[in-house]
Amino acid sequence: MSPHSDLRPYLRTLDAETLADLLHAQAERDPELRHSLELRAATQSGDVSEAHRLLDTAVPDGNGEYTAKVGAVLDTLQRMLDAGSRADLAPLARRTVDDISEVLEQSGDPAGDLGDRLDRAVELYARACAARPPDPEKLADWILEVEFDGPGRPAIDLADFATALGEPGLRWIKSTVDDVLAASGPGHRRDVAEGLREQLAEVLGDVDELVAILSAKPPRRDVSLKIVRVLRAAGRHSEAIAHAARALTQDKKPPEPEPAPDDETSRRRQEFDAEPGRETYAALREAATADGKWPAQRRAALTRLRERAAEGGADELVHVLLDDGRPDEAWRACVRFGASPELKLELAEQRAAAHPAETIPVFREHVDELIERKDPQAYQEAARRLKLLRTLHKRAETPDEFTAYLATLVETHRRKTRLITEIRTARIALPKAVTSPRTPR
Repeated sequence: MSPHSDLRPYLRTLDAETLADLLHAQAERDPELRHSLELRAATQSGDVSEAHRLLDTAVPDGNGEYTAKVGAVLDTLQRMLDAGSRADLAPLARRTVDDISEVLEQSGDPAGDLGDRLDRAVELYARACAARPPDPEKLADWILEVEFDGPGRPAIDLADFATALGEPGLRWIKSTVDDVLAASGPGHRRDVAEGLREQLAEVLGDVDELVAILSAKPPRRDVSLKIVRVLRAAGRHSEAIAHAARALTQDKKPPEPEPAPDDETSRRRQEFDAEPGRETYAALREAATADGKWPAQRRAALTRLRERAAEGGADELVHVLLDDGRPDEAWRACVRFGASPELKLELAEQRAAAHPAETIPVFREHVDELIERKDPQAYQEAARRLKLLRTLHKRAETPDEFTAYLATLVETHRRKTRLITEIRTARIALPKAVTSPRTPR
């Protein structure tokens, strides 16, 4: 077996007691693993009070214990949210966001594991608010405080909080944004207000406002494409065509030379805007992190990559999110924007154990694709995937759905006797109506 072989298929064949013994023996040799398991055990029950206690004792000490404890709290939040807990988890999530933000502000280092924990905490807070919405105006006040008075992090996406804010909360934010734009000259507060104004227009579905905001920006291809997409989504096709025509005419004009950027982040940003992708994103992240500008730059860069993904280039966005250590966001982007079948299958294989229900549709699509190849090896692989699907349905507590799915599949392909043979060989029980195959195809 090569040093890089994936041991997970073998490990899944072991019973729980054997796995527990193996993991315990390794934890006895690895203090870091033992500490991580102890933290997980402390919060395994989903006890909110225990999670608060962990935060009480989480003191930044530079040795990674704070990050580990925060990670255990976030794991608890995610487990409870995934399980549909009725507990009000928003206060714990909010406290975790504020706590990490304060530590990062004191350390002045947004890079590394703790910065990633902050982004994850914000995502979980948004989910907790959607599950049990808090007072919309208080939530709006918190968002405004973070945006206008915070150190530039965490990055807040209003779309994530839109459900919890509702119309009252969104209008409250809009009122503050309008006041700032009316009173402020150039500077940080105006920049923040303009960013929030654009997000509000998108969330509220104010097409005229959003088009006006985008049209006021310096002419760029990505901005023009976004305007066209917004107009088309609103059913205003003639306006979308007219704008596209004007953008094409503008593109034919000789471009005016842009002034050379005077810092590394600006240079990397210019390169990213010219060619948004995995490599230019990584270079921008390195430069902006060193300059302390990464949270704001990251938000803008991901917005650009999402726009590109909506145009048919989702793989770059998915790879970027994976590089950022955000597998959940990568999966959602993969499903939402339609990544390549190869990448979607790769992510499904990584998520199958922890999120069986999410990955079932991907493996079903793969089975269909294998069967369409109509060759013995593909049939054999399809049978293996069907065996995996049976396991996933069992883990997702939907075994009856697999039975119905298999019956439909076998009925559809009953003449492919070689396929039926491979399914039998994989020890998958077939519907009684299927007879023994005669001549392989």
